[in-house]
Amino acid sequence: MSSVTPPSEFTPLAVLREKIDAIDAEILQLINQRASCAVEVAKTKIAQGEQGTFYRPDRESLVLRRIKELNRGPLSDDTATRFFREIMSACLALEKPMDIAFLGPEGTFTQQAAFKHFGHAVKTVPAATINDIFKAVESGSCQFGVVPVENSTEGVISHTLDRLLSSSLKICGEVEIRVHQNLMGLAENLADITEVYSHSQSLAQCRQWLDIYLPDARRTAVSSNAEAARLAAADKHAAAIAGITAAEIYHLPIIKNNVEDEANNTTRFIIVGQQSSAPTGKDKTSLVVSTRNQPGALHKTLEPFATVGVDMVNIESRPSRQGLWDYVFFIDIEGHSEDENVAQALALLKDKVNMLKLLGSYPKAVY
Repeated sequence: MSSVTPPSEFTPLAVLREKIDAIDAEILQLINQRASCAVEVAKTKIAQGEQGTFYRPDRESLVLRRIKELNRGPLSDDTATRFFREIMSACLALEKPMDIAFLGPEGTFTQQAAFKHFGHAVKTVPAATINDIFKAVESGSCQFGVVPVENSTEGVISHTLDRLLSSSLKICGEVEIRVHQNLMGLAENLADITEVYSHSQSLAQCRQWLDIYLPDARRTAVSSNAEAARLAAADKHAAAIAGITAAEIYHLPIIKNNVEDEANNTTRFIIVGQQSSAPTGKDKTSLVVSTRNQPGALHKTLEPFATVGVDMVNIESRPSRQGLWDYVFFIDIEGHSEDENVAQALALLKDKVNMLKLLGSYPKAVY
């Protein structure tokens, strides 16, 4: 049998590998140059008397948007921004490491959201409840906290809204996570699985898949998906339904990806902290108002936004806890509170409501 000669237009592998090695060396050199600049930035900030965290959500959002604009492929925009997110995270850690509170334990979607927003060079600190996350940031033991605020299928997270109402913390960022549920475990095939652990909500989100592929396996609800992964790691006949972060932490092979029944299930998380974000041109503002108990009060509340042309993204009502049938309204609008039209709308709104609390203006999620 005669050998097949590669077409002449193909570059030999040895040449390509040598080229890749040279590029890798150049990339490493440039990354370290960037890191050295980050260290100099920290020195300059300290010399100017700046204290606290050096993280600037507006600056990082602008950098990531610029990367998307510069990207010409073949890497996707999401891949490019994730790559630079990690570089920025590592460089910021050289300036001053950050502690980020999240809804624990290790391996939850909230921790996944923290890594997506801040990168893996931060220290994530698990908290038992949403209230504990706020307390950790309010006390200064953590610089920022990541809390879920709404889910595309389950709606708003009431505990988060209630805590925003009482806290002095500001919303300074947001991140969205596509909730992909994965079946993970030590079993070599589905027939070996006799029990599936997961949080009750995740079991409900995967009911149809489980009915079809694991109809005889016992379904056991536990406190979190991370706890489910921990239990599955100790039993080769058990499996867990959880996110990819839980699989990484507990060293569990993924048996089947994306077993959720609703493919577009997304959770939005917000970043809470002590600082405000500067305008970036692509921002969102969150506020809470209480209206006068009279006919047409809600219409009068929304009227200023229409008057000056500010788009309203979302509105949710919650009991004010101040009186029977007395409500407050959480509102998300397009733009930054320092934008001329938004500032004008807020000024008009202030005279029409009993209470107006600005929860924060922050960059929209980049990816």
